[in-house]
Amino acid sequence: MNNPNIRQPIVTVCGHVDHGKTSLLDKLRQSSIQEEEAGGITQKISFTLYPSGQLRASCPLIDKKKIKLDIPGFLFIDTPGHTAFTNLRKRGGSLADLAVLVIDINDGIKPQTAEVIQILKHNQTPFIIALNKIDNISSWKTNLNIELKNSIEDQQQNVKQNFNEKYLTLVGALQSHGFDSDLFYNIEDFTKKIALVPCSAKTGEGIPELIMVLCGLSQKYLVGKLTIKKEGKGVILEIKKEKDNSYFESILYEGELSKKDSIAVSDINGKAIITRIRVLEEILPLSKRFSPKEKITASTGLRMQVIEKADILPGMPFIVFNENKEEIEKIFKQQLIESIKTEKQGIIVKADSLGSLEALLSILSDEKIPVVKAGIGSINKTDIASAKANLQINELDSIIIGFNIDIDEEASELAKQTSSIKILTEEVIYKLIDDLKEFRLEKRREIEKRRLMELSPLAKIKILPQYVFRNTNPSIFGVRVEAGRVIPRMSLIDENNEKLNPISGIQLENQSQKEVSEGQEPAIAIQGINFERRLKDINFLYSDMSESQFKNFKKNKDLLSSKEISLIQEIAEIKRQKKADWGM
Repeated sequence: MNNPNIRQPIVTVCGHVDHGKTSLLDKLRQSSIQEEEAGGITQKISFTLYPSGQLRASCPLIDKKKIKLDIPGFLFIDTPGHTAFTNLRKRGGSLADLAVLVIDINDGIKPQTAEVIQILKHNQTPFIIALNKIDNISSWKTNLNIELKNSIEDQQQNVKQNFNEKYLTLVGALQSHGFDSDLFYNIEDFTKKIALVPCSAKTGEGIPELIMVLCGLSQKYLVGKLTIKKEGKGVILEIKKEKDNSYFESILYEGELSKKDSIAVSDINGKAIITRIRVLEEILPLSKRFSPKEKITASTGLRMQVIEKADILPGMPFIVFNENKEEIEKIFKQQLIESIKTEKQGIIVKADSLGSLEALLSILSDEKIPVVKAGIGSINKTDIASAKANLQINELDSIIIGFNIDIDEEASELAKQTSSIKILTEEVIYKLIDDLKEFRLEKRREIEKRRLMELSPLAKIKILPQYVFRNTNPSIFGVRVEAGRVIPRMSLIDENNEKLNPISGIQLENQSQKEVSEGQEPAIAIQGINFERRLKDINFLYSDMSESQFKNFKKNKDLLSSKEISLIQEIAEIKRQKKADWGM
């Protein structure tokens, strides 16, 4: 008999794209999806109410193994497109009581799986692993009439060996993420090891065992934490528009919510938006449909339409309002302070919801990438201005990253006018972080190389003797820049390691130049020499450098191109004409 004071555990189903998250849930509910109910609204939703009666019907092992079941069932949350997973936050930790991490046993841990593990770890969410797609193991024989452990033992020797190699590889990979794991039937203490449950969403093999493990873990470790409280609290998961109305698809994770209640929803600054409820609907058990309700009790999935037209954002918390606005705003602000921590310097970060933003900030913190400004919604002109200001502080931070959002038109136009500002947007966090790390690496190398070249500019210049414009005082003649760049006051040597006075001026197409680069043919002026006597038989001039400058180039050769490395070696050989161990 279920305990009426215990709520359903909230179980999130997460994992890499195409590893079978939704297929697994479809398999769980396929025998009981109700027909289209009159008055219901059909749509793709991200949660499933799974009552205890269906748990027992789907998993005879519950009664066979004599598992006591106080919980009234589960509220499963699917995470389509992965992004909704990051929204599952409430004050003090994860919205989910448990997670099922779906991993294709044949693919193992993919980058997105690693990201999910990182978020589960950060949220301190207990989880089990559904090792899906065992039916894709070569020559696997499915047997639904015996328990999973026996089915694995009954496989042919080569199939069993293949299975063992795959699951042990995964055990090793999880170890590198800081988790001990094993097949569920080998585990005695589930608080010390992550349970691996081999299964197939396609054939249904292992699904009863998956339900059994979830029930056992919930009963043993969660029941004391699932007591129903009076005060209604929830999280807005997504905002969906139908015709002219916006519906908040939400989770009520604590207490009760009545259609007569007013609710307080947090804005981005922790201020409470107070609104009445116009429409309140609860998800029907094992269905994709909602039903109008006067009152609902946690844990459950719901849709509501509110009267207040304020700009309410996804991922934001809500609380039933009882004339306690000041106290509620303290709670909201505390949550936002915990969620959005920024520093005095850093990059600009935008995301589609509070949960997404928090997940992104958490991963950036782990990667030691500082954030100066974080917000929810499209990238706008204020973000461009902030990135522009970063150019003066630290070029590495002159970037805006956006998770699952757009760039508004005005910001897009401003960004085009400022090529030195980078904008990166992605729909998958791990890809966004990878792109950001790559940008920062390239930008750091670019900055270091520029600083290196500012200290010691490199150049090889070919003299064009047919273009001598003045023989002396100063000598003015044409050259071609063969490599590097040429600037005024650059010290020069010739191919025999004889010094010349620095360049006193550069002209290109009758215009003075501060710099000319490879391939250009300017005229240069050098004081104190007679071209006819001094340079008539010289083919090339080079930028001069000291031994310490040469050693600095060598130390930073990873910043140089192969052509630049060849040039400094050429200059070194010229220098060694007079000093054999120069630069060694």
